[in-house]
Amino acid sequence: MWLLLALLVLVASRPWARAESHWCYQIQVEPSNSTCLGPDKWGGSCQKDRQSPINIVTAKAQVDPSLEAFSFSGYDTKQKWAVQNNGHSVMVLLEDKATISGGGLAARYRAKQLHLHWSKAPHRGSEHSFNGEHFAMELHIVHEKEKSALKTETQDHKDDIAVLAFMVKAGENNHNFQPLVEALTYIPRPNMNTTMKDSISISDLLPKKERLKQYFRYLGSLTTPDCDENVVWTVFQEPIQLHENQILTFSEKLYYDKEQKVAMTDNVRPLQPQGQRKVFKSQAPGQLLPLPLPTLLVPTLTCLMAVSLP
Repeated sequence: MWLLLALLVLVASRPWARAESHWCYQIQVEPSNSTCLGPDKWGGSCQKDRQSPINIVTAKAQVDPSLEAFSFSGYDTKQKWAVQNNGHSVMVLLEDKATISGGGLAARYRAKQLHLHWSKAPHRGSEHSFNGEHFAMELHIVHEKEKSALKTETQDHKDDIAVLAFMVKAGENNHNFQPLVEALTYIPRPNMNTTMKDSISISDLLPKKERLKQYFRYLGSLTTPDCDENVVWTVFQEPIQLHENQILTFSEKLYYDKEQKVAMTDNVRPLQPQGQRKVFKSQAPGQLLPLPLPTLLVPTLTCLMAVSLP
């Protein structure tokens, strides 16, 4: 009888244990006493074969003439945005006030939120990498396809979400980012919210628009559970610059837990296999990558020889 009761208790407790588990980044796994599921145990679609992020091998990306310049609407609107610590990152709520179109997208997409990924280490904080090189941070602007363009249940939903991704590297102090950096002080713990003290636009956070014509494109997934494979990714080549102190503030001010014992850093999903997917690049004016040295030297040497001839 006691054995039967023990078995019933065990069976009843299993679903509860699963419900208590939650997804987290690898840096959180040990201090969480195993109630936290690291990236290798994420559920949903996270173990499928069209996942993100990936390493972008720039020389292998194929030029796609349809990848023209984007049309940004509402990106210049200045506002004191709401900012949230959601337990995994810092999120800026964009309230559907901006849209993107063009850029090879099949429809117009409406901006929902932007968030960042980072690390204390200068070359470990981005999710995507270029030729195996990571950056200090990565900024994602998440858009949803406008309802009028959403497909029916029977159609493929591989591009319902459009994410614009920007690498962030250490450099000059970025005054436009300061309202967001200062807001971090007021949201150290999960589920805390605040509002920026000064108004900024989405464009204020990004490189100049003329530098946004060079980018890479591929189909992938969200980089957090349930890792739905419905994302068309645009990864821009031009990085954002923040001062090293601004970058470190994210790791110093934010925490994964309410007790403020585990600093929020290394909130980065490991690279995923590219598999058979193709990565494309825009055909912007100028070269995405420098021409090979011999190609550059030929016209130069020709000119020098012409000048030296009698």
